Amino acid sequence: MLDFSVVSDLDVHLAAIAQGDAQAFARWLSGAELRVRESLRSFAAQVDTEAVLQEALLRVWQVAPRVERDGRGDSLLRLAIRIARNLAIDELRRRRPTAVNDDALLAEIDVESTQMRASAPVDPLLRTQIVKCREQLPRKPAAALAARLEAAGGRPDDELAAELGMKINAFLQNFTRARRMLAECLRRAGVDLDAELG
Repeated sequence: MLDFSVVSDLDVHLAAIAQGDAQAFARWLSGAELRVRESLRSFAAQVDTEAVLQEALLRVWQVAPRVERDGRGDSLLRLAIRIARNLAIDELRRRRPTAVNDDALLAEIDVESTQMRASAPVDPLLRTQIVKCREQLPRKPAAALAARLEAAGGRPDDELAAELGMKINAFLQNFTRARRMLAECLRRAGVDLDAELG
């Protein structure tokens, strides 16, 4: 039997995760969570890194079916770190109305870690409920949300808006509307968002 605590390339779980296997995601998470958490260390004094981490992991679960190995190992982990970093930078920008020097922020981030720790398994029904709620979104908010999730923080909103044929303000309004409607749907379904997002 494979000892998942000593797996060096966590992409061994990627195929199963892409098929919606929550246990495979939990095994991946046990090796990845601390490394993603530590990549946010430099933001801890300025943003709620726990909330950023939870949102990043939720996005990873949602986009995992479209992630492909790139031959360098830990593809999903590297994506998770990038998503978490971009979410933290976005949160920092929201909190700081003045310009933020991205190079300085990126230089502070430590993405290397040699330690791993176990984590609690992910609720296997949460993903199903998220999919159901996303299916209920109107077309334009759904498109804006999908574009943001698929970009995984790697592309600017103005590019995504242009691809969808929207002005940037319309794109942002549709994305905000989608998040609000998704949150309302999940709450109606009995999902405790505060608990899920830490």
